[in-house]
Amino acid sequence: MPLPSGHSLSREVLHHPVHWLPFGLGAGLLPWAPGTWGSLLAVALYWALPPLDLRLHLGLAAGGFVLGVWLCGLSARRLGVHDHPGIVLDEIVAMWATLAAVPRGALWSALAFLAFRVMDIWKPWPIREADHRIPGGLGIMLDDALAAAFAAAVVSSLWKLSAYLH
Repeated sequence: MPLPSGHSLSREVLHHPVHWLPFGLGAGLLPWAPGTWGSLLAVALYWALPPLDLRLHLGLAAGGFVLGVWLCGLSARRLGVHDHPGIVLDEIVAMWATLAAVPRGALWSALAFLAFRVMDIWKPWPIREADHRIPGGLGIMLDDALAAAFAAAVVSSLWKLSAYLH
């Protein structure tokens, strides 16, 4: 059901808890590049928490994916828009997963961020297919999970290469 006439997006998001996590606690309401803000929020959370065991890190990403399929689907249906740009939980979870592929460090976090944003924006095959063909919360979350896998492969390869060269 689309928003009733005269309802503002920010009012809807702030007043209905179903939107709070999908909109990244408000990051998705920022005026430009909400996906980038969501990705930056994931990096900030990564650095705010103590280093996590890889299994726990990936477990949180997997749990976030499952929760995101459900919540992003609900939020999108309530807004009446399949993948509203302000829904950024997909970027948050995917960025978190990308960060698991590299050592904890400012350079590697920055490279993971850049690689993820490039893959998320560029959407090479099969990311674009998932984005366009899979409906609901799964479609919202899956294209970003695929972008995270591509970005993680690129950045972890650079990490391994740099370790080999040193």
